[in-house]
Amino acid sequence: MADTFSFDVVSDFDRQELVNAVDQLRREVSQRYDLKDSNSEIELEENELIITTASDMTLKAIEDILRQKATKRNLSLKIFEFMDSESSAGNRVRQRVIFRKGLNQETAKKLSKSIRSSLKKVNVSIQGESLRVVGKSKDDLQAAISLLKDQEDQLDIPLQFENYR
Repeated sequence: MADTFSFDVVSDFDRQELVNAVDQLRREVSQRYDLKDSNSEIELEENELIITTASDMTLKAIEDILRQKATKRNLSLKIFEFMDSESSAGNRVRQRVIFRKGLNQETAKKLSKSIRSSLKKVNVSIQGESLRVVGKSKDDLQAAISLLKDQEDQLDIPLQFENYR
């Protein structure tokens, strides 16, 4: 039996589910009566989504549909960072939606400090864009997971717990 147990805390999303949600979004925008003639363009890049449409009103409608499709596909809405809309050529409106992925150093330090102050029997280390939590007891690790789940509401990113062993 192992002397120590561990798990990783990451902030990630399923890329394929995001692609599927965007495909559904495009389909609905092209078929919906109020959005059909808006000549909306939705471009999926590696780290962002670019929405170009006729007006702020249609942009809001497309944002709402994106949120609905993402929720139905079990994607956290915290992965989307909606930037301010900007004017584009030909009286059109463009908005960038950046995808949040990974723990930045500030968030990782904050979570690490929180775990260390509450639970003395676990060790926390920052490994790139993730946290590794190590302890001698699975109960201690379960306590760390529940502590992080309680704090997730104050964070602007979703958390997942991987490699629990």
